[in-house]
Amino acid sequence: MSQSGNIRKLNSILKKVNSLSQKMSSLTDSELQAMTGSFRKRLEEGKTTDDILPEAFAAIREADKRVLGLYPYDTQVLGAIGLHKGMLCEMNTGEGKTLAATMPLYLNALSGEGAILVTTNTYLAIRDCEEMGPVYRFMGLTVSCAVNEREEEKIENEEKKKIYDCDIVYTTNGGLGFDYLFNNLVKSADERFLNRFHYVIVDEADAVLLDAAQMPLVIAGAPRVQSNLYEIADFFVKTLKEEEDYLREENKVWLTDKGIMRAERFFRIKSFYAEEWFEINRHVNLALKAHILLKKGKDYVVSDKKELVLLDAGSGRMMPGVKLKGGMHQAIEVKEGLKISQETRSVASVTYPNLFSIFEKVAGMSGTISDTKDEIKSIYGLDTVVIPTNKPVIRKDMKDEYYRNSTDQFTDAIKEALIAHELGQPVLIVVGTMKETEYVSDLLIRARVPHNVLNASNAFWEAAIIKEAGVKGAVTVATSMAGRGTDIKLGEGVRELGGLYVIGIGRMSNVRLERQARGRAGRQGDPGRSRFFVSLEDEVVKNINPESVERYSEGKHRVGRFRLKKIINEAQKLNEEFAETARRMNSDYDKVLKKQRLLIYKTRNNLLDKADVDDKLFSSIADEVIDGFMKQNEHADRRMINRYILDNISYRLDDDMDEYTLKHRKVLKNYLMDKVKQSLDQKKKMFSDEEGFNDFIRNATLTSIDNEWVEEVDYLQQLQTAVFGRSTAQRNPIYEYQNDALESYRQMEEKVYKNIMRNVLLSTVSFDEDGKISIVFP
Repeated sequence: MSQSGNIRKLNSILKKVNSLSQKMSSLTDSELQAMTGSFRKRLEEGKTTDDILPEAFAAIREADKRVLGLYPYDTQVLGAIGLHKGMLCEMNTGEGKTLAATMPLYLNALSGEGAILVTTNTYLAIRDCEEMGPVYRFMGLTVSCAVNEREEEKIENEEKKKIYDCDIVYTTNGGLGFDYLFNNLVKSADERFLNRFHYVIVDEADAVLLDAAQMPLVIAGAPRVQSNLYEIADFFVKTLKEEEDYLREENKVWLTDKGIMRAERFFRIKSFYAEEWFEINRHVNLALKAHILLKKGKDYVVSDKKELVLLDAGSGRMMPGVKLKGGMHQAIEVKEGLKISQETRSVASVTYPNLFSIFEKVAGMSGTISDTKDEIKSIYGLDTVVIPTNKPVIRKDMKDEYYRNSTDQFTDAIKEALIAHELGQPVLIVVGTMKETEYVSDLLIRARVPHNVLNASNAFWEAAIIKEAGVKGAVTVATSMAGRGTDIKLGEGVRELGGLYVIGIGRMSNVRLERQARGRAGRQGDPGRSRFFVSLEDEVVKNINPESVERYSEGKHRVGRFRLKKIINEAQKLNEEFAETARRMNSDYDKVLKKQRLLIYKTRNNLLDKADVDDKLFSSIADEVIDGFMKQNEHADRRMINRYILDNISYRLDDDMDEYTLKHRKVLKNYLMDKVKQSLDQKKKMFSDEEGFNDFIRNATLTSIDNEWVEEVDYLQQLQTAVFGRSTAQRNPIYEYQNDALESYRQMEEKVYKNIMRNVLLSTVSFDEDGKISIVFP
């Protein structure tokens, strides 16, 4: 449906909500609160949430007024209706998204299946839960927050269960993602805490669904054996020449045919893409990415403790303790001459597209989502609607200023800021990286201008500072995401000075970030203005079009304004296209893992929920395992058979295998199956009842699945790194990945079956004085 069609549809429902406002305002508090029970009863009787929407929205809207002192505007109700309908709603900065969300959260929580609001950082989740929580409680619903202010403090599973059992939950995208993964690593049904995936609203939806979608959430486990190839691969990569030995795009780099030949000569191997040289291939690709794609100050910093600290791609915020997986972290450490940290295994992994696909209904809100509506539709299947502002936007977005070099660019931007500051007009200077905030701060210090610097290092105190950025005479320097989600309200006398002045320095990686920056000014009909100062030396231009930067930035060749503008703006457009391609590719990669993940998690949950397992099921598994052994060892001799029995069936070896048995395969298989039955019967005698024995088999099966799934996830994480280079060998990397992943899954299934048999037959089982079981698996 078109934008105008969506708005007409939402407006028709808004009229119904408004028609009930007088009725709701006439109710006493107790009568208004009783509406919740009435709504729930009607849902139980077969009514849908769409049926009760007008009344439910009118009721919670009235509760907002009484409890919070805030009565949602019609535009906020429009956004709320869109959110209930599972749309992505673009609502300008300052339009009250937090309050608007109370209506669809309340309505969708009435079914008892839960509603979750996900936002980008802990501060916003806690703030919104604390500020909006009273209205839900007034209406008889429970509400909780699933993240701590001190993120290092772990919330135990029992407490998490209480949190997620609440009607409404506020959390972060990362918090929900990791909770989902940890919930599927538990060893018993009692430890599970997250089992309702009914309705979710994603706040700052573009930042979560797009910008954060390229990096999967990964839980690291037991360390792998440390490789000695990092230093060798790093040395090799430093000898390569761009264009000749490797090619690069915005976020991709790969060896040319000549580069592949150099690698084969350097490592003395015959084929760079042969399976036996997978580790060399992987380490070379890691070193290439570390040197060519990942930049110090933009993607990571080196701390005073000489440790590598990652920077959040969306906010620029430092993420201490977080590591890149698959060996990427170690490759960067070698590049920077740091001590190599231990490489860990990937135990579980999920991307945001696949995390949110689990929910029955997904909605989202942001100030800048319409620019990517087609991509959102293709990946998530969600429609986007632009909600009108409550008051007309009167902010003046002035034309960009274009420069050859960054020196002139920053000089003029600071001059502009100083002119505004001398008049008392508050100024917000927005830059792309933490390094640039420090540079701008140095320039302001030289000009003796007091200012605050926000580079997304602490969301809690940043929110307090950004609130004051609209005060008369304030100068604030910030990265594009710092303080996002917190409104900047104008101080006394600032309206008369023209409102907040947003000065952007540098062409951002996408238009959405620039719109987000401009949107900090001119909220709710306030005056304001914005202007961007951009140059050929902006990071996005250097990455996309280094030839033009080198040719024109130093003034050796003439370049007109039109040409300059075209080079800079096209670089941003191309960067957005590359980023979209990368997101689609990551989505394609994760679709493969998603299928495997859902199968494994479904199997795990069935086992935790006491799925039927008995002798018959175990015997069929053993039969398949022994069939596999017979096929792989057609000419097995007595020694090999005995070794197989000791390694897989029983630690007791009977001398009862005659030559006839050994020579006739059907007889030999029956002999081995008899050994399985004997060993199984002995194990069964250790348990006092059938239920205890079946629980033991479930435990053995679960352990086998978990151990092999860890290996599978870890392998697929590494495979993504290695397989991309195959495109230079005239292969489709996605197709290659799918084929390798399918074969890997087939092999995993075989190993799971083998280990189930071993775990059941060869485990050591004992009971203490209280009858508590202890199991040691082989």
